[in-house]
Amino acid sequence: MNKLIQGTALAAALFATTATAQDVLEVGANIGNVPWEFQDAEGNFTGFEVELANAVADKLGREIEIINIPFNGLFSAVQSGRIDMAMSSITITDERLKSVTFAQPYYDSDQSLTVTAEGPASLDDMKDKVVGVDTGSTGDMWATEHAEDHGFANILRYEGLAPAMLDLQAGRIDGYISDIPALQYYVKDKPALKVVQRITTGEKYSFMFDKDAALASDVNEILTGLKEDGTLAALHEKWFGAAPEADTSTVTVLDMPAAK
Repeated sequence: MNKLIQGTALAAALFATTATAQDVLEVGANIGNVPWEFQDAEGNFTGFEVELANAVADKLGREIEIINIPFNGLFSAVQSGRIDMAMSSITITDERLKSVTFAQPYYDSDQSLTVTAEGPASLDDMKDKVVGVDTGSTGDMWATEHAEDHGFANILRYEGLAPAMLDLQAGRIDGYISDIPALQYYVKDKPALKVVQRITTGEKYSFMFDKDAALASDVNEILTGLKEDGTLAALHEKWFGAAPEADTSTVTVLDMPAAK
């Protein structure tokens, strides 16, 4: 009888633990990716995507846990089930759609070239220069694909914006290629740095999930509601200082992307 009671108690405890785990939305993010996800002066996680993920978790009726993972590790983290979804200004691409699933996009972006105030004026001046990128990012893919066209001397890869900016100001790289909104936000109060060129790529960002994960459809539906009720537009205005343009994915309801 005692064994039965103990077994029942153990089963109940295991059920409670599982239920609690299911109530937590585990989100992977490359913290330090300003203004999407970073730490404020008190050490709290904040940013456009952090606030958006919190809104999604609230609509799901789940608590949220944000786990700091280097950008390149986010893909294996969702595929292995270590996390439920990933964010970090992740661009939707046909290649990525072969192995993961995205909800509808919520931000349109391009790449950019950032330099020091005395640095190159454009990509035309980057011949024989060293360029920095984030490992595995769209900027990394773009720079690798166009390295010969622009004559880059070398491509150095970083885990986030902060170490790349330190190397840029120290002269270890001559320019940094990454998402234009993050860099415009970062340099606005730093006269020693400047964004000198937009690199048009037609990128769109969204939350990433394991391939065909049911959660992706739930989050997609929530994003539709957050667009329709103005939540996403308000976040855009808060973090970028202006309302989103009417035809962008921040306000336009779109289908979930599918692999071609």
